[in-house]
Amino acid sequence: MRKVIGAVAAALLLAVTVNVSANDGFYVGVNASAYYLDSSRFEGGGENPIVGGVQLGYRFFNKQMAVEAGWGSQFGSGAFETLKADFFYFIGDDVNKWRPYVTVGYAYYEQDTNRNPTLDNSNQKYTDQGVIGAGLAKMIADHWEFRGDVRYLGEISGDSSSDASLNFAINYYFRAPPAEPVVVAVVPAPAPAPAPEPEIRTITVRLNVEFEFDKAVVRAIYGDELEAVANAMKVHEDIELVLEGHTDSVGSEDYNQGLSERRVAAVEAKLAEDYGIDPNRIATVGYGETRPIADNDTAEGRAQNRRVIGEMSFTEVVVD
Repeated sequence: MRKVIGAVAAALLLAVTVNVSANDGFYVGVNASAYYLDSSRFEGGGENPIVGGVQLGYRFFNKQMAVEAGWGSQFGSGAFETLKADFFYFIGDDVNKWRPYVTVGYAYYEQDTNRNPTLDNSNQKYTDQGVIGAGLAKMIADHWEFRGDVRYLGEISGDSSSDASLNFAINYYFRAPPAEPVVVAVVPAPAPAPAPEPEIRTITVRLNVEFEFDKAVVRAIYGDELEAVANAMKVHEDIELVLEGHTDSVGSEDYNQGLSERRVAAVEAKLAEDYGIDPNRIATVGYGETRPIADNDTAEGRAQNRRVIGEMSFTEVVVD
């Protein structure tokens, strides 16, 4: 056992003297492991020991790696004694979050029948094993790390038996690890400031043509409104116009429905014939007397209800 301890300690010392940086650091810790031993090692069955121990390690934070040597002894009897040398590789950058890792290494253990006579049925008092495992780690405070993993331990020599273990460790880092890996970056020259975004405004054009009683003739006073609508439609060829025709409540519903449709057709024809707007870009609908906007009991209200309305919106870039 002493020769093996010396060899592992020398290997750890050699590892930590290579590529040491200001962000690397030593740590020490304690561990607890539950072993499941291959039943082929025992005649008539054996026991699965619970082992407590200590470890010394060195962490290469920039490379997300660590090397570690540890020793352990069975709780209570001390009849099962272990020695380990492990390599760890951590996946992910943020040490303050749970990070998966993988580990490979070497393990050695002895069983002392003088301390625990129940081990007399063991076919193998000591063994050398290769180890592979996976687990999760997280910094739980500035200098403290929690780690847990499961490992498979395969016999290097002998009867090729294999074991498994569940392992937990608490480590104290003498140098607190950085929250994020140190990255040396070349800062490029600042890019030229982007051109300011053009200011865009939405323009809404409304049309409201009122009619004389029982008539569907567009009066000349609405020429400016019709021209404004036509000019906008010529500039913005993707705009379509919806015209709605309405009447007051004088007369029957059927008559007023037909009158509202004649009025809206008159405005459509005016835009097409006088201003050259394609009728296919104009949709028309008559609502008769069903949608008044004023009181039909007064002359003023009825005048407001005899109407054709339309509305369209488009966007323009504001030029200073």
